[in-house]
Amino acid sequence: MLVPLVPQRGTGTAQAATAADGGRIGASAVWPPPPDFVTRAHEICEKGAGPASFPVCFMNQMSAAGAPADAVSFTRMLFRQTEGQVGIMVAFRPYGAVDAAQVFYPLRANDNYGVLLLNGDPSILDIDNLEKLDRTAMQEGLKFQAIKRKFPGADLWPGDRSGSDPWPQLQSVPGGGSEFVVSYPLLNGCHACERVGVVRFGWEFDARGKFLRTAYLPSPAKS
Repeated sequence: MLVPLVPQRGTGTAQAATAADGGRIGASAVWPPPPDFVTRAHEICEKGAGPASFPVCFMNQMSAAGAPADAVSFTRMLFRQTEGQVGIMVAFRPYGAVDAAQVFYPLRANDNYGVLLLNGDPSILDIDNLEKLDRTAMQEGLKFQAIKRKFPGADLWPGDRSGSDPWPQLQSVPGGGSEFVVSYPLLNGCHACERVGVVRFGWEFDARGKFLRTAYLPSPAKS
């Protein structure tokens, strides 16, 4: 059963992680940007920042636009840990040992929203980091092989994590651990190509939040 969504903005610092204190990331890092934020930040940074400093300038505009300190700290931490991805937390969901956040990536050309698993070990995992997925069982499965025969270009792609319900399902696993169940589209060759199916993978953690593995889940999923 899914736990409640926590979309509200926080005002304190106790729940949010910063690079300095290494605390847990929480709802206090949520900041839905104003509608004109991206346009205004682009205008300012294109005038006053060179290519190397554009992302830094963009993050600086968060504070100028009223973002709470915890939100800015989260964005800066994410920037450092992902080699330059600028992401703004727009919603947070507590699950337990490991939590999740919906993140808006304003500088991406595609897939402007993502979901991160937070507060485990490692502290940040992107569910659309496809390199983490163990695809062997999927590729050997009869369902995927049938799709490949009909659509030779079919492969899995990052999911659409926008909207009000981007969250993975959580289920228990033996030993007190947990598994986040995530769906991915099968597209026939490119980002804008035909959707030909859906596959599911589980992200498994032990009881203390240490990431263990991903596993293909062959049970039927709605397309």
